[in-house]
Amino acid sequence: MKWLILIMGILSNASASVLVKMAMVPPRKFPSIQTPLESLSNWPFWLGLVLYGAAFLLYAAALTKLPLNVAHPVLTAGAVATVALFSVLIFRENFYWTTVAGIFLIIAGVALITARVA
Repeated sequence: MKWLILIMGILSNASASVLVKMAMVPPRKFPSIQTPLESLSNWPFWLGLVLYGAAFLLYAAALTKLPLNVAHPVLTAGAVATVALFSVLIFRENFYWTTVAGIFLIIAGVALITARVA
């Protein structure tokens, strides 16, 4: 259960990042005080904000079951790797071999950190 909570937190965090990126890509733009009604119609921004809140709550819940030195690296590394994959799939951003190597190294490092907890 503790890992499921953390995985849900990773997916919430990564999805929020993708939605905020979507909110900033034309035809949408950053919510502004000068155009408040336009800001209200930028649903990816608001949904991203809600998902960041959900990610925070899931992270807090994970901290009740996992040590901080495990939960934080797993959440952070998981979000980095997931966002890298989402950026390629959704935004068609470049995915270089160095990105793959970096994700592999991050996962290897987190696996070493969490090896005694699992």
